[in-house]
Amino acid sequence: MNTTLMAFLGLAMIVTFMALIMAKKLSAFTSLVIVPILFGVLAGYGFFDTLTYAMAGIKSVASTFAMMTFAILYFGIMLLTGLFDPMVDKVVKWVKGDPLKVLVGTAILSAFVSLDGDGTTTVMIVCTAMIPIFNRLKIKKIYLATLIILTNGVMNLIPWGGPTARVMTVMHLDANQILPPLLPGMIISIVYTIGVAYYLGKKERKRLGIQENVEHVVEHYESEDEEEGLKRPRLIWFNLILTIALVVALVLGKADSAILFGFGVAIALAINYPKNKMQRHVISLLAPEMISVVIMVLGAGVLMGVLNGPVNAKGEYVSGMSHAIAVVLTQMIPSSLGKYFAIIIAFISAPGTYLLNNDAFYYGVLPPLAATAKAYGFSNLQIGFASLMGQAFHFLSPLVPFIYLLMDKTEITLGEYQSYIFRWCIGIFICFMAIGLIFGYLPIL
Repeated sequence: MNTTLMAFLGLAMIVTFMALIMAKKLSAFTSLVIVPILFGVLAGYGFFDTLTYAMAGIKSVASTFAMMTFAILYFGIMLLTGLFDPMVDKVVKWVKGDPLKVLVGTAILSAFVSLDGDGTTTVMIVCTAMIPIFNRLKIKKIYLATLIILTNGVMNLIPWGGPTARVMTVMHLDANQILPPLLPGMIISIVYTIGVAYYLGKKERKRLGIQENVEHVVEHYESEDEEEGLKRPRLIWFNLILTIALVVALVLGKADSAILFGFGVAIALAINYPKNKMQRHVISLLAPEMISVVIMVLGAGVLMGVLNGPVNAKGEYVSGMSHAIAVVLTQMIPSSLGKYFAIIIAFISAPGTYLLNNDAFYYGVLPPLAATAKAYGFSNLQIGFASLMGQAFHFLSPLVPFIYLLMDKTEITLGEYQSYIFRWCIGIFICFMAIGLIFGYLPIL
């Protein structure tokens, strides 16, 4: 099958998947599994080969699956023990029922937590801390999702974050080369995000007012008596130290996040609920929430696996739909636009990192784009910087596993998530593009 047709099928697969979800014809999980398999067969892979590629995609998200499973269990256990109750009470008292303070505080907290470069960790920590407050004050949780995505999208550009690390590998750059050009845009974008939080806070303050007397409302897993029986107020300092140590270890990157969370779950269960029967009961309480989220990660793996297709002897994707999209994107650029090539790469990276996962874009699309850009005289740093501009929109992609966790926590649909947050992501893109043009990181040769 020719490259153009394969690229068309890849794009059609993603569009079909999105359309079915937004029209509520299929659930997200069933669409993530059924649509790619049907399109894999249409692409000529054959039914059983398509299933093989789908399985390869599932294997590619195995570490994310494991991390989410253990992360949800860990923070669920900490909620049951009552670790966050005193903090929530103090925060509620400090904000004095003011939605403006809550939303600005959420943006700042999310920015700090995102320093570890992992979206799942950020979602779990920020949502665990802030959702009880949002619920008490009746603040719209789409705003919580918006602030998490904006801040995490910016902080994900740190050198140990996923996209920047890939760019450093492909373009042969060091952290001390790529970080200085990115820092001004990151700082301005965080300020912009806090501005968004302030604006949304003003809207919520106008809608809800400042609630002088906010009653203490406790979230329930089963019943009041059962929840009280699961709290461990005497172990609050142990649980706090364990959680801080876990977060520090995640930020330092001394071990894989999945095993760190797994170890944390084992310790938390053993100390807080030493009896086997109680441990099984706690896990059974948290299992429904965990399963509803991590199953989406497996579905995203199926979509990515079929999109990438077969690999050659070197482990490269050279004949699948994602490779075809990369080739078509590269061929679409006329040579007469050569002097604008850095800006072109920046604009290509927006749909590119939405339609493809980071591996497919930076290891598949970027190399041919970079080779063309170098022929026009652009440096590795300029090309690498330009390719990161599209990260402003990357977390809107259905190929990002942790967004399903965020949507579950904030109780919003994929359609609501994408349509609302997109408008604010444009501001992040403009911030980085402006910095690139002003300081010459996106030059016109």
